[in-house]
Amino acid sequence: MNFDFSDEQKLLREQARRLLADRCPPPAVRAVLESDAGYDRALWKSIAEMGWLGTAIPESYAGLGFGALELCVIAEELGRVLAPVPFSSTVCLFAEALMLAGSEEQKRRYLPKLPRGELIGTLARAEHAGAVTPKSIHASFRAARLSGTKTAVADAMDADAAIVLARTSDEGGERGLSLVLVDLNGRGVTRTRQDCIDPSRKRGALGFENAPAELLGGAGEGWELQRRILDRAAIVTAFEQVGGADACLAMAKDYAVTRHAFGRPIGSFQAVKHRLADMYIANELARSNAWYGAWALATNARELPLAAAAARVSATQAFDFAANENVQIHGGIGFTWEANCHLFQKRARELALSLGPQRVWKDRLVTELERSNVA
Repeated sequence: MNFDFSDEQKLLREQARRLLADRCPPPAVRAVLESDAGYDRALWKSIAEMGWLGTAIPESYAGLGFGALELCVIAEELGRVLAPVPFSSTVCLFAEALMLAGSEEQKRRYLPKLPRGELIGTLARAEHAGAVTPKSIHASFRAARLSGTKTAVADAMDADAAIVLARTSDEGGERGLSLVLVDLNGRGVTRTRQDCIDPSRKRGALGFENAPAELLGGAGEGWELQRRILDRAAIVTAFEQVGGADACLAMAKDYAVTRHAFGRPIGSFQAVKHRLADMYIANELARSNAWYGAWALATNARELPLAAAAARVSATQAFDFAANENVQIHGGIGFTWEANCHLFQKRARELALSLGPQRVWKDRLVTELERSNVA
C-alpha cells in the first residue's frame, strides 16, 4: 500500500513552502516570541487568503472541502517555519470538534468564519498541571451557564470561542462530562496570560463565572468526544512536528558542511556524521507513522486510534531529538539567543505537551496494540 501524497498534494506542498519561506522567516517568529503579540496577524491573513484555514472544511460551510490529507500537507510546512499562528488550536481542535459533534446550527454559525480568518477557536481541557483525567475536571455546566477555570489554554488571549470539557452531572467518571461551546467575548469570561515554554505560541487561563454556553454533542459524551478530537489533532500535529524536525536536520547539515575545525568541515568527523544519521532515521520513522495516520484519518479507518498514538509518540520523539541534536552540532553558538536553534527547541517542547503528556500517549499506544492483537 502506498501512503505517499499524490502529485497534486505535492504541488500544494511546494507552493506552501515557497510562500512560507518568504512570509515567515526566523525574524518574524522572533518578533512574536519577544513581544506581547499573540500571533503574526499578517501571516494569519495571508494563510486565510490562500484558503488553508478551510482546507478540510466542507464547501457547504465556505471551506475548500479538500480533506485531511491536504490539511496534513499544510501542517508540515507550517511546522517547518515555526509559524506563529493559531492554526493548531483553531483548525486542528476547534474546527474538528465542530465538524465531529456540532449541530447543524452550530456549524453554520461558526464554520464559515474560520476559512476567512475571522474567528480564532481553541479547546480548553486542563485545570491543573499534569494529565487530564475525569477526576481532574471540576468546571461545571448547569442551566446553560458555565463556571470554573481552565489553564494552559492555547491562544487563550486571542480566541473568540472555546470548546470546554466540563461536568454536567454529579455522576462520577467519564459519564458526567460533556463538551460545552462558549463565546469568549461574552459576559462571565476572564483571561489571564500565563508563562509558557514557547512564547511564539502563547497560552493563558480562562475563568468562567456563570458564562452563557451551550452543549456540543450529547450530554455525557464529552470524554469520548474529546478523545476522538485529540486523535485527529494528533495526526495533523505529527506532520507539524515532522516539518520542524526536518528543518532541524537541514540546519544541522548546513552548519556541519560550512563550519571548519582543524582545517576540515566538522561534518567530516565521524561523531557528527552519526548524529546526523540518527536524526535522519528518527525523522523518517516519524514520517512513516504520520503517513499511516493520515491514511487512517482520511479514510476514517478503524485503526485511527492506533495510528494516532503511533504518530504522536514517534513525531514527538523525533522533533525533540532533532531540536536537541541541532543545538549540539552547532556547538557553543547553538546555545546563544542569537542562533535560531532555541526557537525549534521551544516549539518541540510546546508541541510535546500540547495534546497531553507523552506517557499518556504511550499508554494509549500500548492499549491499542493489545486491542488490535486481541481482535
